[in-house]
Amino acid sequence: MQLIINGKNLEVSDWLKEYVEKKIGKLDRYLPGLKEARVELALENTRNANQSQVVQVTLRTNGTIMRGEERAADFTVAVDTVAEKLYKQIDRYKGRRARGRTQGEKTPLPEIETAPPADLPRIVRVKRFHTPPMTEEEAIEQMELLGHNFFVFANREHGNINVLYRRTDGNYGLIEPET
Repeated sequence: MQLIINGKNLEVSDWLKEYVEKKIGKLDRYLPGLKEARVELALENTRNANQSQVVQVTLRTNGTIMRGEERAADFTVAVDTVAEKLYKQIDRYKGRRARGRTQGEKTPLPEIETAPPADLPRIVRVKRFHTPPMTEEEAIEQMELLGHNFFVFANREHGNINVLYRRTDGNYGLIEPET
């Protein structure tokens, strides 16, 4: 597994880097196909000092992406908590895989930022990602693993791009554009 550690608004100390490697490096024991773990440590200016240190971890394995984020007053607490969240996600993922569901491959490309003229509403971020064909059940599984409220995917049944979203009643909605 490749472990990438980045700092945002701070210089990551050797001690903190070793701590992250120790905690996050163990994840590949529980998820053998884990290819990459990207850890971003950020120091943010917030009103609540207990929320100023942010740890975000993104795991990539066999086309599946898992993500966890935690805020705390101390990076070590945030790293421990996000690691626990990821253990639970991995356990849930392995349970779903054991029931025989297959997973499509989703590999996002790097984000591209644009800067149009000021004073007008503008697109501030463009995200490009590969959308392999998958079933609606696989899309629900991927959306839940990412913790998002919506998910864009290529529907395996008819090849169109669909949007899956979580409704306020707890169920899911599916948008199928007509071309």
